[in-house]
Amino acid sequence: MPDFDRFRVLLEEERARRLELLPALRADIDAANSARQDSNVDDEHDPEGATIAFELSQASALLKQSSAGLDQIDAALTRLAAGTYGACAVCGEPIAEGRLEARPWTPFCIRHASSGRGR
Repeated sequence: MPDFDRFRVLLEEERARRLELLPALRADIDAANSARQDSNVDDEHDPEGATIAFELSQASALLKQSSAGLDQIDAALTRLAAGTYGACAVCGEPIAEGRLEARPWTPFCIRHASSGRGR
């Protein structure tokens, strides 16, 4: 049986880390948008345009990924509070502790994660 207190701490630490990261990502996006407004709008022919577009795309993707990760962490904390944490959302079987250590927010056992339901 998983040590739920340990997983709660891991989830809360990861949540805090991601919350700390969000303002920096938003600042990167704001800076890239500002640089884009100040440069030639022709990204294809302006040497800096492609770099700015790449930086904006990368920061936006990281922001989206971090926000989605926060949603997954919050859902895991809700499952902990409800007493359903550590059980697969599809089959109800226990999720292996090693999987929970690697991805403490996962709601799926290995079998259902690999079938495309829980990546």
